[in-house]
Amino acid sequence: MDVCWRRGRVVEVSRARRWTRDILHGSPLAEDAELIVSELSANAILHTASGQESGSFHLALAVSPQVIALSVTDDGGTGMTPKVEHQDQEAEHGRGLGMVSAIAHRVVVHETDGGHTVTAELFARPRRGGHPC
Repeated sequence: MDVCWRRGRVVEVSRARRWTRDILHGSPLAEDAELIVSELSANAILHTASGQESGSFHLALAVSPQVIALSVTDDGGTGMTPKVEHQDQEAEHGRGLGMVSAIAHRVVVHETDGGHTVTAELFARPRRGGHPC
């Protein structure tokens, strides 16, 4: 499932978060997924051309019994690739992707036509005595 959020406004972050919460209702990973979507969407709006009046970001959500994959694609425009940085707790900026990487089991950044896609994966925990696949 995917959706495009237009109009480069911060209010779109709450809409993306709500959409994720609705899709994952009842999942034990819903809260983590909602937090990740919030951070990735906010990063797109605050740090790329997605935050401009004509900007947009795309959110894709893939769900299986083993994994939830959340991908946000931005409009680029900064000339810099997003990267995970582990800042100290007093830092005012630069902690977002570090926080996402602490919650997610894997974070991958890909360059796209003019922008970037950041994908965070949350793995379901196997049941006692069970196998993850």
